[in-house]
Amino acid sequence: MEQGIKVFVGLDVHKDSIAVAVAEVGRAPARLVGTIAHDVGKLRKLLARFGDAAQVHVVYEAGPTGYGLQRELARRGYRCEVIAPSLIPRRPGERVKTDRRDGIRLAELSRAGELRAVWIPDPADEAIRDLARAREDAVNARTQARHQLKSFLLRHEVRYPHRTSWSKTFYRWLATLSFAQSGAQTAFTEYWQAVSTADERVARLTAALGSSIEGWRFASIVQALQALRGIDMISAIGLVAEIGDIARFAHPRQLMSYLGLVPSEHSSGERVVRGSITKTGNAHARRLLTEAAWNYRFPPRIGYQAQRRAEDLPQAIRDVAWKAQLRLSARFAVLKARGVHLNKVCVAVARELTGFVWAISSVRTLVEQFQLISRNGLAVVGDDVGK
Repeated sequence: MEQGIKVFVGLDVHKDSIAVAVAEVGRAPARLVGTIAHDVGKLRKLLARFGDAAQVHVVYEAGPTGYGLQRELARRGYRCEVIAPSLIPRRPGERVKTDRRDGIRLAELSRAGELRAVWIPDPADEAIRDLARAREDAVNARTQARHQLKSFLLRHEVRYPHRTSWSKTFYRWLATLSFAQSGAQTAFTEYWQAVSTADERVARLTAALGSSIEGWRFASIVQALQALRGIDMISAIGLVAEIGDIARFAHPRQLMSYLGLVPSEHSSGERVVRGSITKTGNAHARRLLTEAAWNYRFPPRIGYQAQRRAEDLPQAIRDVAWKAQLRLSARFAVLKARGVHLNKVCVAVARELTGFVWAISSVRTLVEQFQLISRNGLAVVGDDVGK
């Protein structure tokens, strides 16, 4: 229990309403105060009844309403935390879920110190994350449009004579197609235009995402992560935008656990049972890492594009990236030769890749600190010479 906190408030937040429950210091059960409209002004008036802002601890679950409520309460001096829903303790026998019970449960768990708060991004960090997710949605929409077009062609027994689809040659081939029935020709044209529009949308968002990191506080980390195989600019921006400040993790295992890449376990006594990965935490970052892990099925090498991405990076970061290639490529080959399913191999490699992401972030931070100390030292020396 934190010093100075006298009242613990649990909020069950919805788009139009907020259920408020209060648990005071001690062992008395929490009580429901009431349900109010989703209005920050009304919530502040209600919270003012419980004492000074420094004596009130407010929690609510992360959800579609975002972090606006937390930022407003924090600006007013309240200690407000957004809780990870997947890490809230659940009683096995609970079969009733209501707003009232959720608020009371949050207040009691907050008083007991059993809740895990999520990392709150700055508005600038959240803006880049929104842009990265918008591009991801655009890519998914483009994939769906492409599938619809190819399904239409398959229904009409029209087959591309070459192997690689969605290349310049493939688009030129699409321009040569025509159908006898006017309805089929109109449908084909609409599908084709939908794909072209989706391509343009992805290109716009990609360009906007690349220019958005100029001056960003994590821009150097984004550049450093591109030294790793399978991580380009888009993947690096997505990883940093989703994870946030990697330095807040004291050990790489904490980052692996945060991304849900560690195996679940149900052990008792001498009986040890491990299952599939937990899949807790950020699913977007976990997907980016598993996609990058597939690149380690090939032998270690540094291609032209990888050289271009790493040419301005310090040697210490490039050494870590090459060490990652040697280890992860060997790891992928060993697990594959052992007969492990490829998806499991990919997840195992992604888990170790997470450790190298943490290592490169740490090295980048140390390099920046050294450069800052060197600049300050030179400035002091210059001042002394001037005197």
